[in-house]
Amino acid sequence: MKIDDWLLDILACPACKSPLRVEADADELACTSAECGLVYPVRDDIPVLLVDEARKA
Repeated sequence: MKIDDWLLDILACPACKSPLRVEADADELACTSAECGLVYPVRDDIPVLLVDEARKA
């Protein structure tokens, strides 16, 4: 998975607005908020930031 650093700096969790981090072992972006904990898929190097598509960590 390749997401540019500048893009990762501006992406935020749609549910709680916390920053996202790359999950190195999977093609996913994880919310950094302990209360939220949603994990969003990345398909074809495009983050799918839809709460309905996210899973709970």
